[in-house]
Amino acid sequence: MADDKSNDAAARLLAAELNGAEKTTMMKGSKRPTCVIIGAGPAGLTAAYELSDMGGAPVVLEQDHIVGGIARTVQYRDYRFDIGGHRFFTKVGLINAWWEKILGEDFLVRSRLSRIYYRGTFFDYPLRPMNALRGLGPAETLRIVASYVRARIFPTLEEKSFEDWVCNRFGRRLFEIFFKTYTEKVWDMKCDEIGADWAAQRIKNLNLGSALKDMFLGGNDEITTLIRQFRYPRLGPGMMWERVADILERRGVPIHLGHRVIKMHMVEGRVTAITAIDTDGNRITVAGENFISSMPIRELIAAMDPAPPDSVVEASHQLRYRDFLTVGLVVGKQDVFNDNWVYIHSPSVRVARIQNFKNWSAEMVPDPSKTSLGLEYFVKQGDEMWNAADQDLIELATRECAELGFIDHSDVLDGTVIRMPKAYPVYDSELKQNLNCIKDYLSKLENLQLVGRNGQHRYNNQDHSMLTAIYAARNVFGGNYDVWDVNLEAEYHEGRNESGRIGERLIPQPKLVS
Repeated sequence: MADDKSNDAAARLLAAELNGAEKTTMMKGSKRPTCVIIGAGPAGLTAAYELSDMGGAPVVLEQDHIVGGIARTVQYRDYRFDIGGHRFFTKVGLINAWWEKILGEDFLVRSRLSRIYYRGTFFDYPLRPMNALRGLGPAETLRIVASYVRARIFPTLEEKSFEDWVCNRFGRRLFEIFFKTYTEKVWDMKCDEIGADWAAQRIKNLNLGSALKDMFLGGNDEITTLIRQFRYPRLGPGMMWERVADILERRGVPIHLGHRVIKMHMVEGRVTAITAIDTDGNRITVAGENFISSMPIRELIAAMDPAPPDSVVEASHQLRYRDFLTVGLVVGKQDVFNDNWVYIHSPSVRVARIQNFKNWSAEMVPDPSKTSLGLEYFVKQGDEMWNAADQDLIELATRECAELGFIDHSDVLDGTVIRMPKAYPVYDSELKQNLNCIKDYLSKLENLQLVGRNGQHRYNNQDHSMLTAIYAARNVFGGNYDVWDVNLEAEYHEGRNESGRIGERLIPQPKLVS
């Protein structure tokens, strides 16, 4: 940690750089570690909470005017909308205890029901072949079996793509029905461009051959499934982070909302301060001893002063994201479907998933005679859908929901649109190389730590984003935790890598061309 002399030197340097209209905050005169945290999502607020618990003096900068990041809850006319549907489930006891401590009786236990909707029929998810065959009917089942037999006789010998892998185990017909459309909607990649190793991790203990054996010889139709129960805040996920922010406020921890980071000041291998600007153009510069960032890496690198080497800047420019928008519909029906959410596999509509927030918590909807739905579209900032007028998107969602048969067009009473940039980090074939280049450079900055989904450009779940933040906070007080070494358990998703070590969840990435 920097001593008082280094703090004074940093302050003098900043004073020389800053103009008179800029406010400079320098935390001095205390032995408590001062930590500037970028971002007030789950990772940033967890870090602030942990530091304040340990006697630290954190300051939080957040560019949005609401806390929670992607785990926020958006309110519209007393209806509450979750951004993607946030299950609170973890096998990390520390995180479970943390959640319980914050919410107590406001933390509900929910049963999970999520299914695939295809041709007017619900199918189990995770997919169970016997259920799928029964739901598709005898004629389609014969086509699927014939396609499977052909795949077994004439398999693709070298499985390079997601499509190769699935077709070899299920046949092309079942692949086209249950795998192709949704995967391509979400990731904006063709299935023959996605690597086969992703399928091997994500589709575990599941193949059509074992299902057919069970059909004729009997056996266990149960496939290893995902989590069947989860916790959920009574008023949506944002309730968790709003309460954490309230606790921090009572403790005197500053959370500067509406402040976008524009510069990270560095001197001799250390970060010295952060400059942020609000929507009115007012600037604030916060100096500190330690820094924790959950902002997207690409934006972090762009804010560094002096700028990193060209190779690092170029690597950051190669990082890609999948953006996301939700069209929230207020529907004048008491019941629409029983699921928490439904995957939409029909290629005739653009919607990929529909959340039924009333089935997450009854208090997400103020009027029990009505229902709120969230229709989810995976998009890219600047594309036609991202730039479309809200009313046009509400009309599209209404039309598609009616086309799918869930509602009549006249059932929709109101609607709203929620856009979420950089919701999902994209794993492409160059990610490892680019991220290693960036990490090598950042490792030389001894008082900067990166946490969270966008902070590490990793498809972390909320609990693992929080764990990176807890490690970072402990490191401020002399810990020796590797914040990059927070991985998913084998049973939590789909297993171990070849070395036997529990690895992080794989995300679709383009196949490698030899």
